Amino acid sequence: MKVMQKIDKQTRTNVEHRLRRIEGQVRGVQRMLTSERECDEMLQQLAAIRSAVQQTALLLARSYTEQCVTDPEATASPQQLSQQLLQVWARVD
Repeated sequence: MKVMQKIDKQTRTNVEHRLRRIEGQVRGVQRMLTSERECDEMLQQLAAIRSAVQQTALLLARSYTEQCVTDPEATASPQQLSQQLLQVWARVD
């Protein structure tokens, strides 16, 4: 059974902000490539993008975990919930 939940407003706002920033970083790397910037500069920016994506994924996974565990209407058994949460966290890592 899949545990369903929606993102709370504060998390949604935070994720949207992070994604816009990541989008800007990606565009910046595209400009760097076009202007033939040094590889090490572009790699540094790509590492920053990877970190930003990872932190955004962790934010969503944390929200998902908190909401699933505290959902009073959850129909999943503890074993199903545990399995689902482990699957979510494995994707984030």
